[in-house]
Amino acid sequence: MSANNDSFIKTIIVAVSLCLVCSVLVSTTAVSLKDQQTANASLDKKKNILVAANLFKPDTDIEQAFANIERKFVDIETGRFVSVDNPATFNQRQNAKDPATSIKIEDDIAKIKRRSKVASVYLVRDGAKVETIILPIRGSGLFSTLYGFIALKSDKQTIVGLKFYEHGETPGLGGEVDNPNWLALWPGKQLLDNNGKPVLKLVKGGGNGNSEVDALSGATMTTNGIRNMLKYWMGDDAFGPFLAKLDVNTGDA
Repeated sequence: MSANNDSFIKTIIVAVSLCLVCSVLVSTTAVSLKDQQTANASLDKKKNILVAANLFKPDTDIEQAFANIERKFVDIETGRFVSVDNPATFNQRQNAKDPATSIKIEDDIAKIKRRSKVASVYLVRDGAKVETIILPIRGSGLFSTLYGFIALKSDKQTIVGLKFYEHGETPGLGGEVDNPNWLALWPGKQLLDNNGKPVLKLVKGGGNGNSEVDALSGATMTTNGIRNMLKYWMGDDAFGPFLAKLDVNTGDA
């Protein structure tokens, strides 16, 4: 009986020791890779911004190309540029979860519940003049929240490009938001009218008009989600005031 007890105790000791060793190894690996993971996430974000602005090619040096893009911070309510305490660590997604740095959305057509009071926007300039405006957007599809960037020409109406970088939509259906052939339909389309109001439509089996894009086949909920998120983010409760105030000749807002 004693031998059995000794064997049992030894088994427990070995199991606990193995768990402790594995925990230390996993923790050490996670900590050691954190900086690399953060750097990779930053590089991927920059790439997606470049894609939206139609400035990315397979041989593009991402850091070098992104150096020509200016990041600014906008108070969404006023549409004015503001400064933030720590620009390098500013996280719009995290801010949207904190009641102190976000607001509850009343007319929540994008189904995101809250938004950050301040947003990052990105400008491509030719000297002082703004050539391209890149705006972050997000909204609910069928199964997930879609996160992306939309880029506009200096007329503040015409789409330069669209890129979604994170979502959980159904592969082959709503997941076609990643399809380069579908994304290629967006550049040159009119998103806003002369009064800054959203006019772009997603049309089933069509999309030949100046303000029309072919809807995603078999993905009605995802298509509706994209339409609603664009309507929200380009509207008066989001980037509408900023676009109205932005002087593309000077870059001031």
